Amino acid sequence: MDAAPASGLPHGGSPPRAPPVWTLKRGCDVLRDPTLNKGLAFTLEERQQLNIQGLLPPCFLSQEIQVLRVLKNFERQASDLDRYILLMGLQDQNEKLFYKVLISDIERFMPIVYTPTVGLACQQYGIAFRRPRGLFITLHDRGHIATLLKSWPQTVIKAIVVTDGERILGLGDLGCYGMGIPVGKLALYTACGGMKPQECLPVMLDVGTDNEELLKDPLYIGLKHKRIRGQAYDDLLDEFMQAVTSRYGRNCLIQFEDFANINAFRLLNKYRNLYCTFNDDIQGTASVAVAGLLAALQITDNKLSDHTILFQGAGEAALGIANLIVMAMEKEGTPKEEAITKIWMVDSKGLIVKGRASLTLEKQRFAQQHDEMRNLEEIVDKIRPTALIGVAAIGGAFTKQIIKNMASFNKRPIIFALSNPTSKAECSAEDCYHLTEGNGIFASGSPFDPVTLPDGRTFFPGQGNNAYVFPGVALGVVSCGIRHINEEIFLTTAEVISQQVSQRHLEEGRLYPPLASIQDVSLKIAVKIVEEAYSNNTASFYPEPEDKEAFIRSQMYSTDYESFLTDSYTWPKEAMKIQTGNF
Repeated sequence: MDAAPASGLPHGGSPPRAPPVWTLKRGCDVLRDPTLNKGLAFTLEERQQLNIQGLLPPCFLSQEIQVLRVLKNFERQASDLDRYILLMGLQDQNEKLFYKVLISDIERFMPIVYTPTVGLACQQYGIAFRRPRGLFITLHDRGHIATLLKSWPQTVIKAIVVTDGERILGLGDLGCYGMGIPVGKLALYTACGGMKPQECLPVMLDVGTDNEELLKDPLYIGLKHKRIRGQAYDDLLDEFMQAVTSRYGRNCLIQFEDFANINAFRLLNKYRNLYCTFNDDIQGTASVAVAGLLAALQITDNKLSDHTILFQGAGEAALGIANLIVMAMEKEGTPKEEAITKIWMVDSKGLIVKGRASLTLEKQRFAQQHDEMRNLEEIVDKIRPTALIGVAAIGGAFTKQIIKNMASFNKRPIIFALSNPTSKAECSAEDCYHLTEGNGIFASGSPFDPVTLPDGRTFFPGQGNNAYVFPGVALGVVSCGIRHINEEIFLTTAEVISQQVSQRHLEEGRLYPPLASIQDVSLKIAVKIVEEAYSNNTASFYPEPEDKEAFIRSQMYSTDYESFLTDSYTWPKEAMKIQTGNF
């Protein structure tokens, strides 16, 4: 077994005083390194020691004042894309300040660094591109990926988010522009889950694009040819996975993000028992959706197996949610085959039924005995579901008539419009609440503003955001060295999230805890995952920590500036030689 990482935090004790940061960099190199730069917060002694006095104005500004300055600049921007570019520029200049700003008001900033603005940023990535972040690995790098990984300056990487850009949110194939997604996801790993940013690596696997507009765009930054598929694609993925674990160890978490349906399930099934990996679009979306359903049960006052669930969409998100629903129903005591009969799906060709041609193996599992139907409104009227879940990225698919019909045969209809970005949402929160007279139980993938009904009631739509899931899962997995991520982890995560929803939240229309508490939610998820990992012997770091919450907290990133020098700290002689260059 591997030794557990040094915690630095005695169980039951208080955090020790952090020693000064040691660096060989001097002058402009310090200010150009976002992991070291503190802007005008460097003390006089630090400025002198690091040879940066004179390179900065003579005033001193605390980190708190610097946050206020960023907020003023943020408010001056004309559009969300401009705000995104501002924040990404800050991340490139001053990492700790960037994360301090994010967590100062996560509800305000998450829609900028994540959905929905990140979708627009990906579409405009050629314009927004300033400084490379992460690794760009192309099909032409086969045979040399291990060497490419050595180009990355950090030798300790605990988490990777990788995409090939083929299915970015609901926007389709954006090729190399899809790099905005791994960058944004890993920013939330840190802001929401406390993962150390220097231990995270975004990766783009560029195999071309089938997007004709991008291929003709002179600003496009990726390979300008059609997507390569088949054996060459598989060989690239195999070499990448092997190179990552060879370089960073078998405990390195690899999150697959925004791969197309044709590859998503296939790669998950291929790698899940060989590497520490999961697919956020399948498993993360499933976890957050099931969390919303479990919270809704507190309103409907029944069991999950009492519901009939209809999906608009039958891709990786829908199938991932459906499989986890079946697992949750089984946990309630419902046999698997009976649980499957509670789930209905509609894809681009209509209702998925037994005997219909050209069904994939994943879809066949949820094919029901029924006549073929194509019109969603007629399907809803015929099936009469208690829960309607949209994950097909077809904006407005839940028409006003469909919403009214759901309210006509359900006292409290469950309506989840989970597609991203906002333009792809199946319905708006306003339509759901108004058309159901406030009885609809609503959740969405992208944020919606609060809705006030004529009777004065105000509802705060629940956002089924995967950010409730993947930061906490990653934090728990890397903290105890889980090597294979099973489905139980995502059901556990869904349960933990739903348990954080209070009665007051439910009355306000929230099916998820407020985003302001997301760091606490992530920590609770991580603690539960670690507890279960040591209980079922899937953890690989030993000895087992007695106080698991304190142990996990000790691994988490601090957004506070570190000191390079302190009056009370006595430098070791060897360190002094390094700092002064006096060898």
